Amino acid sequence: MPAIAIGRALVQIGHDPSTLLFVGSRRGIEGRMVPAAGFDIVTLPGRGIARRVNLTNVVSLAGLAAGALKAVVLLRRAHPSVVVVVGGYASAPAALAAIILGVPVVVSEQNAVPGLANRLASRFAKACAVAFPGTPLPRAVDTGNPVRAEISQLERSDQARAEARRELGISPDATVVAVVGGSLGARRINEAAVGLAQAWKSRSGVTIYHVVGERDWSDISARPVDSGAGGIEYKRVRFEDRMDLLLGAADVFVSRAGATTVAELTAAGVASILIPLGGSPGNHQSHNARVLSDAGAAVMIEDTDLDTETLAGQLDSLLGDRPRMDAMAAAARSLGRPDAALAVARLVESHARA
Repeated sequence: MPAIAIGRALVQIGHDPSTLLFVGSRRGIEGRMVPAAGFDIVTLPGRGIARRVNLTNVVSLAGLAAGALKAVVLLRRAHPSVVVVVGGYASAPAALAAIILGVPVVVSEQNAVPGLANRLASRFAKACAVAFPGTPLPRAVDTGNPVRAEISQLERSDQARAEARRELGISPDATVVAVVGGSLGARRINEAAVGLAQAWKSRSGVTIYHVVGERDWSDISARPVDSGAGGIEYKRVRFEDRMDLLLGAADVFVSRAGATTVAELTAAGVASILIPLGGSPGNHQSHNARVLSDAGAAVMIEDTDLDTETLAGQLDSLLGDRPRMDAMAAAARSLGRPDAALAVARLVESHARA
C-alpha cells in the first residue's frame, strides 16, 4: 500500500504511469493489487529468511540469489533512474541489483524499527524516508508514512459515515467496531472477535465488522454466532478491499499495529485498540503501537493478554465514554501525515539520475 501511494503521488506530480515499474514477490498480494491500481509489476522468486537457523533458510537463500540475478537482468533492461525500496521479500534483491548497477536508491521505511531489508539497503541509499522521528537510519528524512489518497482525504462527517456504512451493508445508526487482523488474518484476534460476538449476542446498537483474513477464513466463517432478533449485528468477510470505507464507518478499530494500519488510522483519525504481533522483527509493531498509545490515540493490549474477556472489557470502557472516543480520534488525527506520499515522491524525484 505505501508503494502504491508513492506511485500515485509520482503520477500526481507529472510522471506517466508507464514509466513506473513495481517489483514484488510471487508469494505476495501485490500481484493482484498493483495491476488493479494501474501499474505494471514484475515478480521475483524468494521468501523471507527466518531469524533462526533451519533448513528452510537454505531454500530462502537460494530464492534470494535467484531473485537478485533476475533483478540485475531486469534493471539492466529497464535502465531506471531510481529504485525505491519499501521493504518486503522483493526489496533485498532489487536493492542489491541497484547497488551493483549504480542506480540511486531511496528507502521508504514505514515502521518505528526498520526491517532487515531496509537496514541493509539504507547503507547505500541516497536518502531514507521515515515515518517516525528518530528512526535509526542514515540520511533519514521525516516524511511520514505514505497512505492512499482515498484514506488521506477521507471525510468522517455524519453523512459520509452513514454512506460508508450503507456501502458496507451495515446499520447506519449503530456503534461500529471494526476488527481486522491483516490480509492473512491473526488467529488470536479472530478467536477473540468471534467470542465477543457470541458474548454480546443480545447487545443492541452495536455492529462488529470482522475482517477475518485468508488463513482462518474456512474455520472462522463456519462458526455459528447466534445474534437473535434485536441483538448485535455481526458481519464477517474474508478480505476488505475498501479499507477506506471501513475506516470511514468505524467508531473503534481493533487490529494489529503494522505500519500501514497505524498510518491509515492516524490519517483518518480513528480511535483504536492495537494488539501488536508478538515476535515481530525488532518488536516493531509494539513500537508502532506505543507511539499511538503514548499520544492517547489508542489502547494497546499485548498479544499474550488478548482474549474475549480482555477485549470486551476494553471495548466496554470505550463505548461507554463517547468523549474519550472522540478525544482518541482527535489525537490519532493529530499524528496523521496526509501529505506523506507526496513528500516521499518529491524526495524520490530529487535523487533520480537524469
